Amino acid sequence: MDYFPLNWGKPRATGDEHNWLATPGMAGAHARRADMSPTCYAPAGPTSHTSSPIVTGTSVVALKYKDGIMMATDCLASYGSLARFRDVERMVPVGNSTVVGASGDISDFQYIQHQLKDLEIDEYETPDGHHLGPENVFGYLHRVMYARRSKMDFLWNTLVVGGLQDGKKYLGCVDMRGVTYSASTIATGYGAYIAQPLLRKAVEGREDTLPEEEARKLLNKVMQVLFYRDARSLNKIQVTTVNASGVHISEPYSLPTEWGFAENIRGYGAAQN
Repeated sequence: MDYFPLNWGKPRATGDEHNWLATPGMAGAHARRADMSPTCYAPAGPTSHTSSPIVTGTSVVALKYKDGIMMATDCLASYGSLARFRDVERMVPVGNSTVVGASGDISDFQYIQHQLKDLEIDEYETPDGHHLGPENVFGYLHRVMYARRSKMDFLWNTLVVGGLQDGKKYLGCVDMRGVTYSASTIATGYGAYIAQPLLRKAVEGREDTLPEEEARKLLNKVMQVLFYRDARSLNKIQVTTVNASGVHISEPYSLPTEWGFAENIRGYGAAQN
């Protein structure tokens, strides 16, 4: 047994193949000291980057309503197709008027959270009378994502940024390649196909008149539809509102579901013919 991590993965030294008293990979104590040069810490192969996400979160849905911004995510983080972690929060407040939601790789989102926390600390330590707004955070994340794309070391996330500053509502999206856009309704992941039509039909043209109660019911309905259709989603969700009083992230709660209709679907359950 070799108890020196620096030797793990190295071939045994010449002459030690049949010497059971010799430490594998070492010709003696002097060789160990000689091997402690800085080059021994260098990676043996080429630098590698994440080529596909491992633990992932699915859709983020968001919209503008009369008093500000509303965003929703579920609490599931899937390990491949396994619904592994069921209490993951994928929305974080940034400053006093901005929320960031993420779909995609959870570990990359944790890295982004650390970056945003450093940004908040820098802003706090610079008392110039300015405060981070949603457009500032969105511009920062745009540059972060594009810089990593330029290095071909992607952060495997799609980020939704929403907020309210000086009475102006803002809602934008940036993907893993640094492509950005803003709209009155945004949905990422599978929600871009299933949820976006429902959101557009209910919200477009009503951004300044849609009441909060109706907006919340709409998000609940959309998240319920996604739970029925998206195999990587969960009916346990969180909803965030950003209005004049600040950022408010709800406690996780479960949506009611109904599967009785499935009995009448051809090829499912008892209805095989």
